[in-house]
Amino acid sequence: MIKKYYDMDCNLGMLDGKTIAVIGFGSQGHAHSMNLNESGCNVVVGLRPGSAHTAKAEAAGLKVMDIEDAAEAGDIVMMLVPDELAAQVYREQVAPHMKEGDVLCFAHGFNIHFQQIQPADYLDVIMIAPKGPGHTVRSQYLEGKGVPSLIAVYQDASGKAKDYALAYASGIGAGRAGILETTFKEETETDLFGEQCVLCGGVTELMKAGFDTLVEAGYAPEMAYFECIHEMKLIVDLINEGGFDKMRYSISNTAEYGDYRTGKRLITEDTRAEMRQVLSEIQDGSFASEFIQEFNAGGKARFLATRKKEAQHLLCSVGADLRKMMSWLQK
Repeated sequence: MIKKYYDMDCNLGMLDGKTIAVIGFGSQGHAHSMNLNESGCNVVVGLRPGSAHTAKAEAAGLKVMDIEDAAEAGDIVMMLVPDELAAQVYREQVAPHMKEGDVLCFAHGFNIHFQQIQPADYLDVIMIAPKGPGHTVRSQYLEGKGVPSLIAVYQDASGKAKDYALAYASGIGAGRAGILETTFKEETETDLFGEQCVLCGGVTELMKAGFDTLVEAGYAPEMAYFECIHEMKLIVDLINEGGFDKMRYSISNTAEYGDYRTGKRLITEDTRAEMRQVLSEIQDGSFASEFIQEFNAGGKARFLATRKKEAQHLLCSVGADLRKMMSWLQK
């Protein structure tokens, strides 16, 4: 079982007298910066010149600096830029300013685990990864609550790396909900597998296949959208609230019987074998190499072409029309 920690196990005082430089002010960046600042930490935000996020960070009362200056000022540097940009940003703008005794932080293990970033051996290297989007990390903090978060230690030069990870996690509110200790390897590989086989690749392809099957059989696209896409949220919300038990308790007997009868006809041994193959490609670095090649050398051509093609699927236009009828979705 994974060990869990709470605020009582964390020493926020580890961050006293330290400057925390958060590189990036996107989904996670804004939440980390603002939560840490309101926890009494000295925070600076590192952004490129002309960043659209500068005004937002300054409006939140945070000091904004160029990335190089922020890295120089920071005793603790949190890298919160996209995976495909992180290695270059670190190599060119952050690494030259890291000093012995500094702490290098990540919210995802990709670049460390796949050795795109190779930090100096005199640095502590840790991960603090909230298990929720940035806006939830922020909103829960404001409500006096928190989002469960993972911590991991990759490199412990000071002998205090885990203490720094716990302190940082507490500073963003995670200690109110629970902090779970893992490794960079485990977080990275399970995260990529979940995204590809279930949360993004698996679920979206399943919904699309269901939509296509009904439309090809002559049913109205609107009906197909409701049954195979729109109602997915109802099921996921029930699972999120109380697991499979609550979902099956809440649905009709007809739906529950169909669940047991049909699920394994769709997720067959061949499907499970393919999942194991996907996991193998994640573990051996094949996926990481392909991703880095596509984004850093391939100009994202295949990625952008696929994005364009997917956006032209019938379910996208049908869904857009139906969502206009749903007042609760309107901003």
